[in-house]
Amino acid sequence: MTHNENVILQFLEENGLDVFVKRDIENNVPIGSDDFRKGFRGLTQKAQILLIEKGKYRRRHFSDENVIGCFMAADGGIAYWSALNAHGLTEQFPNKIFIQNSKRRGEKVVFGIGTVFHFVTLKKQKLTGYKTMGYGNHTYHITNIEKTIVDCFDQPQYSGGYYEIIKAFNKAELNARKMVTYCKAVDNIAVTKRLAYLSELLKKTEMKYFLEYAGKICNEKYSPFDPSLPTKGNYIKKWRIVLNMDEEEIMEIANSAH
Repeated sequence: MTHNENVILQFLEENGLDVFVKRDIENNVPIGSDDFRKGFRGLTQKAQILLIEKGKYRRRHFSDENVIGCFMAADGGIAYWSALNAHGLTEQFPNKIFIQNSKRRGEKVVFGIGTVFHFVTLKKQKLTGYKTMGYGNHTYHITNIEKTIVDCFDQPQYSGGYYEIIKAFNKAELNARKMVTYCKAVDNIAVTKRLAYLSELLKKTEMKYFLEYAGKICNEKYSPFDPSLPTKGNYIKKWRIVLNMDEEEIMEIANSAH
């Protein structure tokens, strides 16, 4: 290990930097620009520092997928199926890490990390309801339980489908006021109506405040309960829902979580 390489590694160690932007540290490491470039190149050649993507790096020993994923989409957080799993609301492990943010979309595979990162682009108003996990350079954001539930009904294709999210909704202990807050942020009346219908069907008594809100905003348009299925079935007038799943099946799915 050369002197320049040691100086860079010492700087990273002293500042607790396991993921970092190259340009952010270049002017702070106590060596000249040429020495920094030589030292940094040597560390990457020796695989002491590994590329995440252009300009962004991680130290060799660091592989926390949640931290790395959020590092690539700084204004977002872990969401959808990944958040369901983290909150213990599904036993199914997604084969991707889902990250919502305002700019990035598509998938990314990071060298040396055996996970696909799937980025979902949302309007900034929907980027809310996050918990901060970890500490220091190892922090990341993840949607809280209520926001996770609302997000999953808004984008079930990223959430394991209706079988998983019905079970998760039944299992979750929810704050009705938070549910109203996040339904307003997501701004999808059909989602609010579906959640209201489920709340009554599954007798979630803690959702009274949410049901009052849902009743006030319920529009005249009928929405399918499961948007992935044909829009045919019984009409639930109170919530303007076309029940295109059998109620007994919904109850069986919900209770299979226990």
